[in-house]
Amino acid sequence: MELTLKVDAALRSLICFLSQVTELVLDNCHSVNGEIEGLNDTFKELEFLSMVNVALTSLAGLPSLSKLRKLELSDNIISGGLEVLAEKCPNLTYLNLSGNKIKDLSTVEALQNLKSLKSLDLFNCEITNLQDYRESIFELLQQITYLDGFDQEDNEAPDSEEEEDDEEDDDEEDEEEEEDEAGPPGGYEEEEEDEDEAGSDLEGEEEEVGLSYLMKEEIQVNKHFSPSPKNIVFGIT
Repeated sequence: MELTLKVDAALRSLICFLSQVTELVLDNCHSVNGEIEGLNDTFKELEFLSMVNVALTSLAGLPSLSKLRKLELSDNIISGGLEVLAEKCPNLTYLNLSGNKIKDLSTVEALQNLKSLKSLDLFNCEITNLQDYRESIFELLQQITYLDGFDQEDNEAPDSEEEEDDEEDDDEEDEEEEEDEAGPPGGYEEEEEDEDEAGSDLEGEEEEVGLSYLMKEEIQVNKHFSPSPKNIVFGIT
């Protein structure tokens, strides 16, 4: 009974951990009968999923992943059934289907319902041999900006790291602008005038009091500071 309780507790911990995973890479794993096994609704926080070269033939077993943004499915055996993506992963922005068995435009047409899709890769698929392939895809999927890494003017897509850096820079600029608009706290100018009127005789005393105050505050901060753990380790004991 005790062992059973420990196992149950460990499984609950595992499920809790998996429910917080945001990136999952299953490259070169083996699918079961060409379908996904073990990937379920527990991974509800997933934003990035990679299943490269897993002999995948169908997306029928894909769970609902509403937060998924990037999906890597290159070097598989997928030939259709892409309508599942709009139902299961409605917020996809990047989809890589390179090296699959996609042959015609009717198969790709199912991606029209992915309204947030910005980048699509179809390298090494038979569909790329069609006449006016790029023009046809951009006309069919008007929501995408990049096809096989380039836009309609042949400008290369930025890599994900550059996009993240740009987003961080924009956030920092927004914070600085908000601070500038807020201005100094009320009464700040009045406090400066009072200090000037006090005269130079109290400068040494004020400096001593200020230093003591800061040291006291630093001690209090250090006393109550408790860093959060960086790593979560779990297991069956």
